[in-house]
Amino acid sequence: MSGALSRVNNIVLVHGAFVDGGGWEPVYRILTAQGYAVSIVQLPTISLAADVAATRAVLAIQDGPAVLVGQGYGGVVITEAGDHPKAARLVYIAGFAPDAGESVQKLVALPPPGAPMPPLLAPVNGFLRLDQAKFASAFGADLPSERAEFLARAQRPWGVDAFSGAVTTPAWRSKPSWYLVASDDRMLAPETQRAMARRAGAIVTEAAGSHAIHESRPELVAARIEQAALFQTMIRT
Repeated sequence: MSGALSRVNNIVLVHGAFVDGGGWEPVYRILTAQGYAVSIVQLPTISLAADVAATRAVLAIQDGPAVLVGQGYGGVVITEAGDHPKAARLVYIAGFAPDAGESVQKLVALPPPGAPMPPLLAPVNGFLRLDQAKFASAFGADLPSERAEFLARAQRPWGVDAFSGAVTTPAWRSKPSWYLVASDDRMLAPETQRAMARRAGAIVTEAAGSHAIHESRPELVAARIEQAALFQTMIRT
């Protein structure tokens, strides 16, 4: 057996809850400068089913296999959508990696002792938001204050049906996966991230950063995505 680099040139980025795909721009710029074809999914964030459909639609137009990347709630989306034949590899960036029957609602119901809880407000008309005054400290404590304030005020409403949407067959059971743990995350406890990554059999790295690590440390995140894109496969000689 010998190793062979098998570069996947297409990368599909999936954002998480309360934000949109614009937060991926710093990572997008780095990866496109390295020659990758990068697509960004804009999720409806109304229901998990709709978000999965939107992601599969972007995968369908790729000209070959793709690395499918999910941040935060986007991890749930790629776990369900990753069964698409063009999704070759999965990358979780401080993301939820549910097993069958699990949702974000179920995974955050019993946080590790001492872990901070996301400052969720009661749903209004079927949509969730974060407490605006607590958004920066919970979601992006390492972002510039002006950017964190903008994100707090520009929150994308997150549907209760997305929050409670459960995965059927997790793609990480059949696709190679990578996981970047954000050790300063106050939305998704790092202990929970580590546990999900272990369960998924992912290749795990860890770095200091908030839930918005894709914005605060884009070079690091891009490097982790490229690790998956350049995954070394074994071939017979």
